[in-house]
Amino acid sequence: PLADSGGFAQGGERVSFHPALSANGLKELALSQEIRVAYAVINLLDSLDTGQAGDRLAALRALKNEVLAVPSSSFRHNTGRALIQIMKALIRAHGDQAAQLRLAHDFRAAASGNRLIVRRMLRRYHLLEMPEAWNQQAFDNHVHDAHTKGRKSPSHLIMDAWVKGLRRLDVIYYNFVEQAALAEMLQAADIMGIRIRVGVEFMTRLYGRTIQLVWQPRGFSDSGEMLAFWQEKNCRELMGLGRQASLYHHRHILNLLERYNRRLRFEIGRAWGLEPGEITPQEMASFVGVGQTSRLHLAELIHRRLTAAFEAGLEAFRARYQAAGAEEKSALEASLERFNALTPESLIAEWLGQAFPEPEPEKEETPELLRLPLKDLVARLTGVRSPCNLVLNLCDLTVEDVLEILYEGHGRISHLEMFNLKNYEEGRLPHLRAVSELRLALNEGSGIRLKRLIRHLILSRAAGEEEERLSAQTERLLDILRHIHTLQGYYRHRPLKARLGSDSTSRSPVYHGMGLAYAETLPARTLRQLRKDRGHFQWLPFRLNLNYKISYLPRERPPLIGRLVRRLRKIPGLGQAGKSAQVIWEVDEKSARYDEAAQSLITLGGAPREQRVFALHPRPAAESEAAADGWAYLNTGLKNFLKVLAGFSFTLATFLHTQSWWLLAWLGPVIWFGITGGRNILQSLLGAGGLRRTPLLRWHAYVNWPRLCDSLLFTGLSVPILELGLRTLILDRGLGLNSLNAPLWVFSAMSLANGVYIAAHNYFRSLPRAAVVGNLFRSLLAIPVSLAYNNLALTVCALAGWPTALLPSLASILAKLASDTVAGV
Repeated sequence: PLADSGGFAQGGERVSFHPALSANGLKELALSQEIRVAYAVINLLDSLDTGQAGDRLAALRALKNEVLAVPSSSFRHNTGRALIQIMKALIRAHGDQAAQLRLAHDFRAAASGNRLIVRRMLRRYHLLEMPEAWNQQAFDNHVHDAHTKGRKSPSHLIMDAWVKGLRRLDVIYYNFVEQAALAEMLQAADIMGIRIRVGVEFMTRLYGRTIQLVWQPRGFSDSGEMLAFWQEKNCRELMGLGRQASLYHHRHILNLLERYNRRLRFEIGRAWGLEPGEITPQEMASFVGVGQTSRLHLAELIHRRLTAAFEAGLEAFRARYQAAGAEEKSALEASLERFNALTPESLIAEWLGQAFPEPEPEKEETPELLRLPLKDLVARLTGVRSPCNLVLNLCDLTVEDVLEILYEGHGRISHLEMFNLKNYEEGRLPHLRAVSELRLALNEGSGIRLKRLIRHLILSRAAGEEEERLSAQTERLLDILRHIHTLQGYYRHRPLKARLGSDSTSRSPVYHGMGLAYAETLPARTLRQLRKDRGHFQWLPFRLNLNYKISYLPRERPPLIGRLVRRLRKIPGLGQAGKSAQVIWEVDEKSARYDEAAQSLITLGGAPREQRVFALHPRPAAESEAAADGWAYLNTGLKNFLKVLAGFSFTLATFLHTQSWWLLAWLGPVIWFGITGGRNILQSLLGAGGLRRTPLLRWHAYVNWPRLCDSLLFTGLSVPILELGLRTLILDRGLGLNSLNAPLWVFSAMSLANGVYIAAHNYFRSLPRAAVVGNLFRSLLAIPVSLAYNNLALTVCALAGWPTALLPSLASILAKLASDTVAGV
């Protein structure tokens, strides 16, 4: 049954598993879950760079099976996200063995599924905790993969979207879509359970400016039907015209590259005293890969060349600074500061954008698709497939432009990209509030409000118009005002909706990354974190209405329990008892409106990552993080030993203080720890299938030793509370109660106190809520069991002729034995 379908290395050999094998079956006998998850992540990340699409999809499927198909953790979604992020950091730390060891330790610790550890890892990598029901409204309506100007392959993009917690994604391509990219994207999305919409962005012109329209065919029942559509004749013809348009842009970028090699590189280099080398077309093609050549690719390549040149001359720069006078030092400091602020985006704005403007479709050599006016382009796109979305990008558009485009489109433009995070941070969405008011006026169907808005636009433009474009647009606005009922009719039955996206390419260090989320759908703990960490995540100035519905689903239960639950439902207020509640959030897209005071939408990409910064003086080597963290990276075996030692020390000291009989004083701690340890080991063996499950594993392979040591530590800390504080000081000396004169009161108090303590430390350790609540009920069930054990002890003493005066000293041990008996059962 073994096949080479993604291997796991062990001892230098390659161990391979058939993809159909369950994560809880034969695999578990060969390698631990932590190792399997680690190699699943490594295989995926390796295949993202070197493998084919099939390899990437197989690796992605294997990873999902390992991190999600294991039912042992109720925190598996967030655990899987943390594990993938840690492994990505471990691979990036190649060459730094100390950092990799720390990250490997973090990975092993997080793989246990301990909520406390996983939450700490999520905070470290600026990932927000998501609800384990996986019903959050997290999305991004505009991202790019490596087949345009993005950095990530489709599988890589889907994996990162899942790690961020996204459930809906709109992937945008320019002019055409590669069938291979589309197939990989849809299959990867099916594997990870992410809802995908594919869009193609086309360009047209309005008054000499570029208008961007995203075409999204819709109405498909599954991914197979969507793939079939893209292979139809009409669609293939449209994609052929799109390829011509992309080839036209490619030639312009090559012309820009030639200008850079001939002139621009010298001008850019003189600004910092550098001599960046030429960039060949072959180097450019290799850097772009399967993507579409863009100015962003060229700018990033130039930025890398400048950074390498500056680093090569850094020592000479520092020497020059040391020998310079005060005035020259000031100039050198300013130059260094400007270079550290240099980004690919600033290169485009300052050099590449001015050196070569966007191509003009009015020229004869411009492809047919780029020469189509707005009305013809909209008709062409809707003619290929009628059920489709047309999304208008608001970049650099005024509210007058948007109004005219909506009128020219005859209502076929279904969405406005009301928010584009990249354009917003660049200051290219200056009219958001006005466009938001226009969209709301259209959707409300208020002729008075819409007429007042259009009149205001006309009056504000009528004064002092000089350019021909302005006059033409004013005339157009007057025409729209005269036909305002026609405009309203376009959106009477199909409201104009909104889209919000990041426009992320995963390349830029200066913009927020992929992902937006509705804060109301996130856990309360995450909302508290957002209020504290205001600097990393960004609230967006938009408000949308959220609706939710709760579905109560029945559970399958044994007949006896089923009858009991049905009787409970007859009690007023308990009509849904025993059913699992499922919350489904629904977003009202037509309600989106601009609101600077709103705090309903949050970025998931976090703050822009730091660039490499050059300093005038060499920085001292950073201190070891392991030394700073101390306990966190201590050897696991030593850490477990110290935990057990601490717990046993508390137990021994307490029994020595409270017990008068030397045998019980010294043997009591051993009995106490034996009860807890034996119960944990027995539960592990039975829960894993028993000793006869397989002869290939020994009994200790089934035991989670770190968790057992944690249990021994906390049970040791409970001894001073139960034995010294409650039994001795409060009940015996304070109230005069013991297991002989008031057994019910004594064991009830001790069981309840023990239950509250266990629930408290379970909550502190971030164990599942079911465990916390279960331990409270466990204390109630332990009361009759402890009374039975006490009566049994009395009977044994009576039959053996032993004195019963020492029995009150055994009360805490009997209560502990009863509690663990109930827990074990």
